[in-house]
Amino acid sequence: MAERTVTKWARRRLAALAYRDLRLFFAGELTSLLGSSMSTLAVSFAVLDGGGTQTELGLIMAARIVPMVALLPVGGVVADRVGPRRVMVCADVLRCASQAVLAAALLSGRPGMWVFVVPAVAWGAGEAFGMPARGGLIPRLAASGAAYEGRLRDANALSGLAQSLANVGGPALAGVLVAVVGPGVVVALDAATYGAAAVAVALLRVSDIPLASPGTRKGAAREGWDEFRSRTWLWVTTLQFTLFNVLVWAPFLVLGPVVAHDRLGGAQSWGLIMSVYGTGAVAGGLVMVGGRTPRRPLVVATVATFGWALPPGAMAAGLPTAVIAGAALVAGAGAAVCGALYATTNQRHVPPGVLARITSLTAVGAFALGPIGLAAAGPVAAAVGLAVLLGFGALWQLAAGAVVLAVPDVRRLTGSPDIAGSPDTVGRPEVARTPVE
Repeated sequence: MAERTVTKWARRRLAALAYRDLRLFFAGELTSLLGSSMSTLAVSFAVLDGGGTQTELGLIMAARIVPMVALLPVGGVVADRVGPRRVMVCADVLRCASQAVLAAALLSGRPGMWVFVVPAVAWGAGEAFGMPARGGLIPRLAASGAAYEGRLRDANALSGLAQSLANVGGPALAGVLVAVVGPGVVVALDAATYGAAAVAVALLRVSDIPLASPGTRKGAAREGWDEFRSRTWLWVTTLQFTLFNVLVWAPFLVLGPVVAHDRLGGAQSWGLIMSVYGTGAVAGGLVMVGGRTPRRPLVVATVATFGWALPPGAMAAGLPTAVIAGAALVAGAGAAVCGALYATTNQRHVPPGVLARITSLTAVGAFALGPIGLAAAGPVAAAVGLAVLLGFGALWQLAAGAVVLAVPDVRRLTGSPDIAGSPDTVGRPEVARTPVE
């Protein structure tokens, strides 16, 4: 009986992988994200082991984010107008080239800081087009082939699960490879994974017909902005993530490797912490795939964000690696839950023709201050202390979550689709649909 129950649970959780396009998309995402999670650690320790400072590391990280923030609105418009699949393929090719250049420089010697910065800028440009295209592509994947209740949620959960699995394996594997073969080889592997992802996306059998109307009287960017600002729950949660990235996660990403380098034993300890974070996210993702969508998805998603306060809080308290890893486990599970619920909520309540633009605007909002946080983390920590900065971030995250939960629109929004054409409304006449504005 127990074996039958486990089998039934597993089949329900992985039902989405029965569809060819979702399998291809999942494989491509997992491959490229695994490479990226390895490369991030490799670059961090290439800078530190080469004599770089925490300030230089923050600037290199910021060099990825600045072009991404600047070009995201353009990326959203292009994805809506051209079609998300084509844009994702081009974005993967650009990121493949940027990592190949950095790998060649690392393998040829100890490059100067500008050699890290230029490929980082190119990578950020690729991400600016790839991120909104992914947001527009997932509903098309969920709508293709035979539909079933909750397939959109499953498609988003699979995308998050790919990220989570990469977070588990990538840092731990990178920690070993950096020690054995050096960061250059790891970055070269990342370039290869982007090439594989481009092939996987190119093979998808989804329509590239743009859903955005070319005859709209408004400018394309203005149309997306009007849809964004008309939804209080959308801009409030975006603001929450804007401040989270600058005050909580940016300091943790910059100072975490520094603490690991100085106090916890080096790259392997940091790799372990981030791998356990990924393990928690895998667990959260498996709960979401094939599970039920909560009646109040944004309430559940916001509660899940409280977990992000734990890792910087544990690090600020000077706790050992094992405790920080345990905190990261909880944070990772919350990240998977809130990521899947936020994405599905957007796709159910936003018109399909502006979805890529809305995705780009939420991403711009979330990452707008990220470069400032990354660049400032080192100097601010030098002025006030690592523990003070990390501890402040932990307290901020708890307070911000409480404020978001107090917003009526966040509490009231339900999980029921209200946009015609949502993948979860196909073939379901009992669902009330509102006209696309």
